[in-house]
Amino acid sequence: MSSSVIPPSPSAAEYATDPTGKPLIPDTDDPIALFQVWMAEAREKELNDSNAMSLATVDASGMPDVRIVLLKEVTPSGFVFFTNLESAKGQQLDTTAKAALGFHWKSLRRQVRIRGTVEQVTEAEADAYFATRAAQSRISAIASDQSRPLEDRAEFEQRVAELSEIYGDGPDIPRPEFWGGFRVTPAEIEFWQDQAFRMHDRLKFRRDGEGWTKGRLYP
Repeated sequence: MSSSVIPPSPSAAEYATDPTGKPLIPDTDDPIALFQVWMAEAREKELNDSNAMSLATVDASGMPDVRIVLLKEVTPSGFVFFTNLESAKGQQLDTTAKAALGFHWKSLRRQVRIRGTVEQVTEAEADAYFATRAAQSRISAIASDQSRPLEDRAEFEQRVAELSEIYGDGPDIPRPEFWGGFRVTPAEIEFWQDQAFRMHDRLKFRRDGEGWTKGRLYP
């Protein structure tokens, strides 16, 4: 395939007309609060899925794996997402209890990188979130053997149809035992803000007891 499909680097003229008006990263001591501000701004600016994040894990052989999942909660305790616990990512997280997250907000030209330890959320937390999902989404979660081979798409659709007959659109669709959530407790959080001519701004936080140490990095 021709390299012409890859966009070229911005020219000096393009940088000069860049309307984004990108400030430097604030010199804060609270990375969670800064993340919440950036997430709120992304929700206003991003066209689709401002809470989408890359989730990186490793398998038993040490081979890395990555996929996009949706952030559902962020507090000082960590970053929460939900999934099938028996999926590839669920098994990898159960084995290593470590993960990395990556956010990229194109419209704001920002990134956030997070690394930390992982634990399952409580059953009460999983129940509470599962109950907020659309009925058909809950049924699909029950029907899916996530990450495992599927011989025919019709088999999955048949499962969904059968469960829909059983549960309908009612509120009492139970959370299956194999479905739950994970909380990533950050050990490191790095913020990245695009700047013209590759003079990007980077601010990295490292967990230090109950607080954080921080420092800027060369781009």
